[in-house]
Amino acid sequence: MATKKRSNFSAGSATSGSSLIPWLGLATIIILFDQVSKITITKLFAYAESLSITSFFNLTLVYNKGAAFSFLAAESGWQRYFFTAIGLIAAAYITYLLKRHSTQKLFCAALAMIMGGALGNVIDRLLYGHVIDFLDFHYQEIYHFPAFNIADSAIVVGAALFILDELRRVKK
Repeated sequence: MATKKRSNFSAGSATSGSSLIPWLGLATIIILFDQVSKITITKLFAYAESLSITSFFNLTLVYNKGAAFSFLAAESGWQRYFFTAIGLIAAAYITYLLKRHSTQKLFCAALAMIMGGALGNVIDRLLYGHVIDFLDFHYQEIYHFPAFNIADSAIVVGAALFILDELRRVKK
């Protein structure tokens, strides 16, 4: 009777490794949409140029050297490396969490969206030294929400899904 050669990997670890694919795929799709949209905007617009789309939405090319809402944007440049490091560390930790909890669909979708958005903005910081923003929502000319991009949108939607997942888990 022949015996099967044993692998160093158990069936469970092989399964969990392959189940990372949908989540890393989602993050990759977000990065691609984010980068293609930013490249398109930078080809079509000059810095600070704006195109009114509706009474409450413009496309406007702006650069953000800081983080959300231009936090630390006026600093001397160290923030570029700081936020790049945070994005890369977050992506590594999220990958670990995705591998560990790959069967929890809502949780992993939320994390994949956050990771895709974070890495989309990390790419900008590495290539340009700033993040490219272009989505400008406003109320008349009274209030303009800070401009943002697809990566930022993915982070916000991912965070909302993460909160929803936690609320659902608490109810159980």
